[in-house]
Amino acid sequence: MPQAKANILVVDDEESICQLLDIMLTEDGYWVGTAQNVDDALKRLEIEPYDVVIADIMMPKIDGLSLLKDIRKFDPHLPVILITAYASLGSAVEALRQGAFDYITKPFQLDQVRFAVKSALETGKLRRENKILRQVIKQAPDLSRFVGDSKVIKDVRELVRRVSPTQSTVLITGESGTGKELIAHSIHQLSNRAGGKFVTINCAALPETLLESELFGYVKGAFTGADKDKDGLFRTADGGTFFLDEVGETSPAIQAKLLRILETSEFTPLGSTNPVEIDVRLIAATNKDIKKMVDDGRFRGDLYYRLNVIHVHIPPLREHKEDIIQIARIILGIHAAKTDEEPKKLSPKVEEFFKSAKWEGNVRELENVLERSVLLCKRDTIKPEHIPNYLRKETRQSEKSIKTDEHGAAYTEIVKELKIMPIDEIEKAYVFWTLVQTGGNKSEAARKLGIDLSTLYRKIEKYGLKKYLDSI
Repeated sequence: MPQAKANILVVDDEESICQLLDIMLTEDGYWVGTAQNVDDALKRLEIEPYDVVIADIMMPKIDGLSLLKDIRKFDPHLPVILITAYASLGSAVEALRQGAFDYITKPFQLDQVRFAVKSALETGKLRRENKILRQVIKQAPDLSRFVGDSKVIKDVRELVRRVSPTQSTVLITGESGTGKELIAHSIHQLSNRAGGKFVTINCAALPETLLESELFGYVKGAFTGADKDKDGLFRTADGGTFFLDEVGETSPAIQAKLLRILETSEFTPLGSTNPVEIDVRLIAATNKDIKKMVDDGRFRGDLYYRLNVIHVHIPPLREHKEDIIQIARIILGIHAAKTDEEPKKLSPKVEEFFKSAKWEGNVRELENVLERSVLLCKRDTIKPEHIPNYLRKETRQSEKSIKTDEHGAAYTEIVKELKIMPIDEIEKAYVFWTLVQTGGNKSEAARKLGIDLSTLYRKIEKYGLKKYLDSI
């Protein structure tokens, strides 16, 4: 016997309605359960899984709206179709407001019920698929989100895959917003410590005294207000991975304690004389030139070399702009999975703006721009009016800069041809420079040069400048 398409619960105080829908839906291949009051319906829902509920909105004692509220409590995504002989806009609005999937009235056509059930099942399937997708996104190694086909990004991914199974300390460098924590989390997830905790702290976010107590913990009485023992984050990370973000912001005192942990796998909580032994893999990150800090005496050299066993550098977005659109599509896909919507698309013009933008905030800036654009875009395609004005301005400036560079290259070519500097050659260079400054406007160039327009045309012909004017 073929498996039923889905399980449907029919709730109606009229036995004839229950029988009618039971026969119809069973013939359509569904498994059908029936109940003639809300109490029986709730009991059935507790012991049997259902894919759709069809309930009368007007029943003795407890109505269909009350049943809907109870269903929402234990399964907010179970589709509920409400039917009634008392059609009114008010009850329909209230039913939909409280989460009913659909609302139909008696007397109804059987095809109306069939269509509502089919739509409810399709919607339920889509919601389950989106839930699975969200779980996959949440559980999958973050390296799957570190996308890009450029060589620099492929090299980073390959290095992460190679170093993750080891116990080596890792130093991650890169500008703010490039994804340093993403890479640190990937290393943890791809290591044999994935079952342990991944603990992170931003060293720049806390003052020195608070950072020290957060990292290493303290014992009761260590300082005023320390009325009980507190485990530090290093003890919390025991057996797992500890990510120290912005390690370049730590004080010499904290750097000394970090060095001891790397050398002995021990630390001493504040106010204690008893060292604590831990098993932690340390990953550090910074957006500063930490080697220069060492040279300037602002960071311990011995700690730097202990941290820099494996160095992973994440390039800024402007150095792999060929990956921008792919990264943007991944971000849009993740955003859509969170909101149960189809991913937005980028119009060709927006893609052009994105490729030309400076992205000084790197991927984090791109994420923020896309989040804003999704909120403003009511259709399926993000267009220029949905992105910030500064991105469009940066594109225009970039285009202007490219033209200026082309003019400069042509001017350089003229100068390179000069082996000696007679008056004619100086005049040639000066005439071309003036044409560039006026954007190729010959009348304006002639005025600035103090000569007639006809004279300018003769000089252009004399010095062979026509071949350069197309670039202006």
